[in-house]
Amino acid sequence: MLERITDFMSHPELIIKANQLEDPVERFVSVTAISCQAGTLSPRRTFPCKMGIRRRYRGILCGRTISHHPPISVYYYASPENNLRIVGDLLPKSKFLGNSAATLMQGEINVSFTNRPGEEYLITMPNVYARGILFGTMLMELGDVATVKCSKLDLICSLEFKVKGYFTGSYNGISGKIKRISTGEVLYEISGKWSNEIYISKKGNNKEVYFDVKTARIHPKIVAPEDQQEWNESRRLWSKLTAALKVNNQSLATEEKSKVEDAQRLKSREREEKGTTHVSRYFEPNGDGFDLRLKNISSDPQVAKSQIENFIFNTPAPPS
Repeated sequence: MLERITDFMSHPELIIKANQLEDPVERFVSVTAISCQAGTLSPRRTFPCKMGIRRRYRGILCGRTISHHPPISVYYYASPENNLRIVGDLLPKSKFLGNSAATLMQGEINVSFTNRPGEEYLITMPNVYARGILFGTMLMELGDVATVKCSKLDLICSLEFKVKGYFTGSYNGISGKIKRISTGEVLYEISGKWSNEIYISKKGNNKEVYFDVKTARIHPKIVAPEDQQEWNESRRLWSKLTAALKVNNQSLATEEKSKVEDAQRLKSREREEKGTTHVSRYFEPNGDGFDLRLKNISSDPQVAKSQIENFIFNTPAPPS
């Protein structure tokens, strides 16, 4: 789940290009595109990395599961050269629905441009449904409503991710409207399939391609080799489980999963006995969400980049 949510930044150019637009409505439309591509991505765990993209789009990304009970994951993305900062948190809730299982994606993503004070985009994500968990064909659907809101620009977008009905409809449909918050005036309409082509149309105009999954480039994450990662980084911590899944050894996968989780439960009990609490290495509570512990980040892009990289990649790991 942790690496999955960091995939939110697999198309960073969508937001980076938005900040180059001087028209506020066009800027909002460009930011909204990142929510439309949510489904294309096709003792705590840490996932620090750099995004392997063209230099002008490069950024620093750190994701961390800061709690297991309840499950809470947080991630931070920064591209100081592009005046971009993103902080997101995810509090998934599981729900079983007969032959389906739902993951309700509670939490919020805060996108801000450091050169545009007060312009914050608050984004929520669609829920995830696993169908056919008992019988039939197993597949994943996105459903319900996701939103993008910027109060300073007086704009909001509601995106409905449509699930297929028993006898009608199709898979992976999406529709939405971009409106003025104050008046409810519809400025744009969005339609299509999040797994294929998504279209946008301005009021009174023909629709045009908004996001095309087939041609979109997914930018890879640059991570350290596994043997150079810290003990609690996701890919290293779960490496034996991953290896078992790759050879379809479910018994071994379950065993390796239990080893990691049992060790984490033991540490939790030890903290309870000592009367101590877990303190997140990178993040701290901030209102209803979370923020990076690093303070006083420079307004100079190169200095800020150095500060963030040093904090994320050189802060000592807690003992195993």
